[in-house]
Amino acid sequence: MIRSVLLMFKYLLVFCSMFCFVSCAQNIKYSYVGEGWSKNSVNTVKFRKNAIITHSGYQFVAYYNQDSYLVLGRRKVNDSNWETLETPYKGNTKDAHNDISIGIDGDGFLHVSWDHHNTRLRYAKSKTPLSLELGEELSMTGKQEDKVTYPEFYNLPNGNLLFFCRSGESGRGNLVINSYDIQLKQWSQIQSNLIDGEGQRNAYWQAAVDAKGVIHLSWVWRETWGVETNHDLCYARSYDGGLTWKKSTSEIYKLPITLATAEYAYKIPQNSNLINQTAITADREGNPFIVSYWNEGTIPQYQIVYFKDAAWHKINTGFRDELFVLGGGGTKSIPISRPDILVDDGFVGILFREASRGNKVSMAYSNIIDKKTPWSVIDISELSVGQWEPNYDIALWNSKKQLHIFFQNVTQIDGEGVANTSSSEVKILEVKKINKLIGRK
Repeated sequence: MIRSVLLMFKYLLVFCSMFCFVSCAQNIKYSYVGEGWSKNSVNTVKFRKNAIITHSGYQFVAYYNQDSYLVLGRRKVNDSNWETLETPYKGNTKDAHNDISIGIDGDGFLHVSWDHHNTRLRYAKSKTPLSLELGEELSMTGKQEDKVTYPEFYNLPNGNLLFFCRSGESGRGNLVINSYDIQLKQWSQIQSNLIDGEGQRNAYWQAAVDAKGVIHLSWVWRETWGVETNHDLCYARSYDGGLTWKKSTSEIYKLPITLATAEYAYKIPQNSNLINQTAITADREGNPFIVSYWNEGTIPQYQIVYFKDAAWHKINTGFRDELFVLGGGGTKSIPISRPDILVDDGFVGILFREASRGNKVSMAYSNIIDKKTPWSVIDISELSVGQWEPNYDIALWNSKKQLHIFFQNVTQIDGEGVANTSSSEVKILEVKKINKLIGRK
């Protein structure tokens, strides 16, 4: 009798798995872009803002090819055919920090920054709106452009762009913010040192701009080059394009923000396997949602810290069951990716990949309103993406709730290693109906 019940249970699991696979397959589409560098994770690191972006009905993408040239791609949204252009610009692809980030201003000009790890600014702008052809390399402001890392673009509702970067080295770097005025067609520096590590530490941040133009910024502190010294989750917001900053309580920050003056959304000690540079977003009411992973106990878990009803809350997803330990510097080879996050009317989704799940593109999801709802996990892709980390088209999700994900199978050897691999396909993974995918009405 027991054997029969176990056999029936086994068949039920197989049936459910097959049903899920068929359901996923019916809601997933891939569009091929080109062949990309895959010897490390430089094309898929989490801190790319952006790898893929939509503007005026066109979608743009950027990546390094196997010869380390910066390649740009463009298509009409949902078209299956991509137009690509190999630019004359190359990057040091052997260092996975040297990612490419793209942004589009309100007039449709493409802005591209690439190839940084404590090195000079590399930046160019398209010659005409919605074009792939870049002009010559440019300076932005001429200030703090000699030791740049982590370039990121953010759009403001008025069409202006923000450019975030770190000036200085790990453990001693500061957050710089430049602002691009589409009327004047020029950059100005609005923050030379927004978050000050005081020569002892630096902030690893993530940022998002909500529908009302409020900039949400969160960060962890790192005391040294070693990832094990990451600690605490801090927060600030700006209502005026990054000029002034406030805490969630509306208390105005005296700048620069320091260890002593920062608002702590959640206290996390060192040696907690806390990862840096993850993701933040905001719901329709402008409440920030921050996702990261760290352990409270033994197993590192994906965790969400969010602000609602004048208070900070935390959710431990708790679905992981495998241990690992973070330590040392350089780009790490880790059995799980840094996460990304998307929210919509109570729905919260975490994009990630995990070795124990075959390194597929996966999503954990739940209902933030009903805290008793357990977390579900689904594999979106059927193939492995190696050491990929998630990057999705934020503009397209915010405007149409369509989920398009940058997809490439890459290898990452721990501590800035380079694998002996050939190029791999760069694709866009498109989820046609996310509600149908997760069984949500």
